[in-house]
Amino acid sequence: MLLTNLTMFTALIIPIAVLSIALMIAFRSFEDREKCSPFECGFDPKSNARIPFSMRFFLLAVIFLVFDIEIVLLMPAPFLPNSFTSSSAPLILLTFFFILIAGLLHEWREGSLDWSL
Repeated sequence: MLLTNLTMFTALIIPIAVLSIALMIAFRSFEDREKCSPFECGFDPKSNARIPFSMRFFLLAVIFLVFDIEIVLLMPAPFLPNSFTSSSAPLILLTFFFILIAGLLHEWREGSLDWSL
């Protein structure tokens, strides 16, 4: 019983101590403001160094990743009929294709794939 209580006490105290020490070390003061500002040869910058991020590009990148993972899942599809003796493999593959095409049509209709706007 004493060993269990000691273990629980240690398991609570050590993480709290490490977290509080890390927060004290990482505490930023107003003097760090100069470190966070952009640096251009010792002069003040002429424009903002942080340009706005394009949300369209981010959305297109996420869609690309999703469809890329789906392509990786489709690569072993030609070997499915050889590994399964039941007729469920073609049904599973057709369902996956249907979900893939439905997602593509939804993104197309939503306008996420239209880069020109």
